[in-house]
Amino acid sequence: MAFLRRLGWYLVGLSIGLIFLVFFLKKKSGEEGIEFCYLPNCRVLKDMRSKTLTFDENLPEQYKDTLLIKAFLTDGDVDFGNSDTKSEPCKTYLIENEGKVLKAQSCAEKIVIQEINN
Repeated sequence: MAFLRRLGWYLVGLSIGLIFLVFFLKKKSGEEGIEFCYLPNCRVLKDMRSKTLTFDENLPEQYKDTLLIKAFLTDGDVDFGNSDTKSEPCKTYLIENEGKVLKAQSCAEKIVIQEINN
């Protein structure tokens, strides 16, 4: 009888855990999209997407396109080897996407797009 009681409690806990897991994973894959950023690339891009976007005055007009910049900040890969992540007050990042390289400064409240190279 003790085994059946333990098995019952195990199944109750397992079912509660499964319900929680289904709810959580459905929310993650839904339109609300809970995003898990554990890797440095994801964390840097998520932080940059949360700041206001400004453009350097030397940047050509053809690159002052927010859709282009959004593509860099969602699908880009940060080149940490060539980026200056230790500078103060703004860190400089090089982000690669589709053969182009974006150079941006990430300050406390804003990001400044400096240049885009092919």
